[in-house]
Formats: sequence, C-alpha cells, structure tokens
Amino acid sequence: MKKYFKKIRPYITLLVFAVFILVSFVFQFQPGKTITANFTDSLIEMITFIPFLFIIVGLFDVWVPKEKIQRHIGQESGIKGIGIVILLAMLQAGPLYGAFPVASMLYKKGASIKNIFIYLGAFASLKIPMLGIEIGYLGIKFTLVRTLVSLPLFIGIGYLMEWYLKDKNFVVHEL
Repeated sequence: MKKYFKKIRPYITLLVFAVFILVSFVFQFQPGKTITANFTDSLIEMITFIPFLFIIVGLFDVWVPKEKIQRHIGQESGIKGIGIVILLAMLQAGPLYGAFPVASMLYKKGASIKNIFIYLGAFASLKIPMLGIEIGYLGIKFTLVRTLVSLPLFIGIGYLMEWYLKDKNFVVHEL
C-alpha cells in the first residue's frame, strides 16, 4: 500500500491543488486567486525558458570536450578556474533554476565541486544584467560592497563544500 501511495502521490498533489483553485474561484478567496495567478505566471515562464536552456546545455555537452573543462575548471585549475566560473556565471542570464542543468553538465564533464558551488553562488547574485539594475536602484557603492562581501563568501563556501564532499560519489543523471 505504501508503494502504491508513493506512486500516485504527485497526482494527489495535483488534484488537491486543482480543487484548491476551483474552491478559491467559487468562493472568491483572494489569496487562492493570487496563488493561482503566480503559479500560472511561473509555469508560463518555465515553459518558455526551459526548452532553450536544454538546447544550450545539449550543445554545450556536444561541443565542449571533457578534457577542456577538466583542464580549465577541474580539480587542478586553481585561481584561473575560479575566475572562469565567475565570468561564466556573470555572463549568463535567466532565473536561478537555469543554473542547475549547467552546473550538472559542468560536474559531469569534470569541473571541481568547489567551482560548481562558486558558479552557483555567482550566478545567483553577480549576473551583469542584475548588477546593472542593482546599481540603478541602490547605487554603485552598495553594489560594490555587496559584491566584495559576497564573492569571498562564495569562494569560501566552494572550498568548504569541496572539503566536506571530497569522499562522496555522486551520480549525475542524464538530462
């Protein structure tokens, strides 16, 4: 019975959500309507963004040799590898969930765990379009201070996670 419930659990969750939406609209429950609108917006954004992301990740997988990734951002890459992943993260655009397939591909091709975590941190907060908006709203001084504080933290977290996960064997599933 437990195995059967585990198998149908996603469908039950979808059914409960659909009932919640229906009840929200029937009884004019405003928070439910807001949740539905936000969910719809996010779903549309993901549906339009994810196919292009997977095409780019697929091309990256085919076009960039594993040896090149290992040499430039692998275990022995040092400071140069850190700079490359930060630059890669800064030049990309899109929501944070777009970074995870790229990070998975980098790991599969031999990038170090340290550089993967640095990439994810930099992607979350140092993208050039985002920095431009931040400068416009909060000023150059704030943006520089935040960047100069957060960047060493990401690098430190990268080294810490590499030390913590050094003996773990990860299985990277195909996308």
